Amino acid sequence: MPGRGVGTASVLDPRAVEVERLIDHSALRGSESLCRLLRYLANRAIQEPGATIREHEIAAEVFGRVPFDPRLDSTVRVNVTRLRAKLIEYYGGAGAEDPVVVDLPKGSYAVVFQKHAAEEPALQAASAEAPTTPAPVPRQAIRPGVNRLLLGIAIAMTFTAVMLAGGLLLERRGAIGNSAGGPPADNPSLRRFWGTLLNRTGEPWVVFSNANFVGRPATGMRYMVPERDEGREVLDFYTGIGEVLGVHALDRTFAMLNRSVRVKRGALLSLDDAKNNDLVYVGSPLENLTLRDMPGLQDLEFQLMASGPRRGEGILVNRAPRPGEPKVYLTSALPLTQDYAVVALVPGLNPARWTLILAGTSTIGTEAAVEFVCGEDTVSELLKKLAGAPPGNRFFEAVLEVQIKSGVPVGSKIVLFHWRHPAS
Repeated sequence: MPGRGVGTASVLDPRAVEVERLIDHSALRGSESLCRLLRYLANRAIQEPGATIREHEIAAEVFGRVPFDPRLDSTVRVNVTRLRAKLIEYYGGAGAEDPVVVDLPKGSYAVVFQKHAAEEPALQAASAEAPTTPAPVPRQAIRPGVNRLLLGIAIAMTFTAVMLAGGLLLERRGAIGNSAGGPPADNPSLRRFWGTLLNRTGEPWVVFSNANFVGRPATGMRYMVPERDEGREVLDFYTGIGEVLGVHALDRTFAMLNRSVRVKRGALLSLDDAKNNDLVYVGSPLENLTLRDMPGLQDLEFQLMASGPRRGEGILVNRAPRPGEPKVYLTSALPLTQDYAVVALVPGLNPARWTLILAGTSTIGTEAAVEFVCGEDTVSELLKKLAGAPPGNRFFEAVLEVQIKSGVPVGSKIVLFHWRHPAS
């Protein structure tokens, strides 16, 4: 759906050149939606410097979502987050020496063009020669993306990527907490939910999954099967896209609360760590293997299908179904359009501590679970359930039904909620 920001580029404008360089790079080449989004935001920044870009404008003009309700549809926010992560990745590697840097500051939909110090005179000269109203970036035919969601590929994001998406965000915490696009200062539901958990000093630990793989990235990897792979070298430094974006979302939320988190991959978590800290697990025990050794879910259980055409895929089992509740929650076949995820607050290994489990049967479901407790509107749904807490009990297990489009979670709702009962 064409809109503002579509036109013909000026070769005199280094900003337009840099945007085209980005779109032509492998970091973005395979994603039509992110290319469209970058061109739109860049054109708006060039054509209307200083103008406020509204979420509903992006939804309509980039994604064709009319009507659009941001309370129910997170497409814009999710894709802006994905684009921001791609820009961080690109300028941290292949684009480190580019003369112009395209930035998408957290808390804003406005693209910012920055320049390396050595390039400043050239950029100023080009700007002086350019027309009074800079020409926008061209809307060329965007290369068709390969939209194949393979769970193995979705999981194979490196630990380095997590630290890039998480560590760099922590460094810019002050900017996040004061920005308009992060969680705003008047989020009563977010403050209420997290305030009940963060009522003591100390940093909660965010523990993200990194499953055991065998093989090589260049020739193919798969999950390690102990009975088949004894003696083989194990790769335990890969994690999923959802885990990366989940760490990002948690960091933003904690920044809004003026709190910090400590991030650790599951393979490095010790029992002493678990005893002495409150924990947020990002990822299911199918991949977050440390979670198997901790007090975990009670009525719900992640399992692998043992037979059939979808053997080896993750499923969520309801071990204590109530009338009308299904016994098994099974994700859709590939490409994913639906997933199921768990949001559960359970006792910690030390009874004085708590553990929050945010996990999907796929990495996209995990992303949705984290977003659910980091969004004002969605966490308010959870608070309504928590309002009926039995005396002396705050622990619960909930199942989310997650809708997915083009590999992105676009909506979640609670389809099961159980209060955790005293262990027998």
